[in-house]
Amino acid sequence: MNEVEYKIYIDDVIRRVESARIKVNAHHIVKIVAISKYSDVQEIKNLYNIGQRAFGENKVQDLKAKSNELEDLPLEWHFVGNLQKNKINNLLDLKPSLFHGLDSLDIAQEIQKKCEAKNTTLNALLQINSAKEESKHGVMPEDALEVYEQIQKKCPNIKLKGVMSIGAHSDDKALVRKSFETTHEIYKKCKDATICSMGMSGDFELAIECGSNMVRLGSIMFNK
Repeated sequence: MNEVEYKIYIDDVIRRVESARIKVNAHHIVKIVAISKYSDVQEIKNLYNIGQRAFGENKVQDLKAKSNELEDLPLEWHFVGNLQKNKINNLLDLKPSLFHGLDSLDIAQEIQKKCEAKNTTLNALLQINSAKEESKHGVMPEDALEVYEQIQKKCPNIKLKGVMSIGAHSDDKALVRKSFETTHEIYKKCKDATICSMGMSGDFELAIECGSNMVRLGSIMFNK
């Protein structure tokens, strides 16, 4: 696929986002984060060349390698993976635009300690396991609001921007919708929250209809 064909292809993806967005209302803005974890530096450059600026990685070492190699480009890097305690310092050194996977008060307090030591801050989203699936990280929906408030109170160096969740792993659209609606209801109650990150390549239109204003698109953005 040459650059012109790729641009036409991406324009179609953006049209789908726009169509879902307008169903919510004309003023509902949705940001696309291109998840580049299975893509190389050249593929990121190709997408950058047709207008994409926000990219996400799920491993700290990959974020470091790719952001270093592409440091001359004005990219916005997001970290969307599960963060292990021994990787916190490494992530903070990379200064990501946003960390999507803050999944417990315990890890938040560890991040707070490291932020204090480095005199830095981290923008983050609280990850909610809205479908209550054992395979997923995140706080349970019934605990989410309290955990959000506790992090705001106890971890001033973590700048909570909102919430994130992954839709239910199911072919039943009603179940997926319910998981998104659960997250969005919590989002509306979170003080000063501005980001509701929901939706991936297979379910982003439904996520947007349920209130998502940030989608994490991997395979569809890189035509894989």
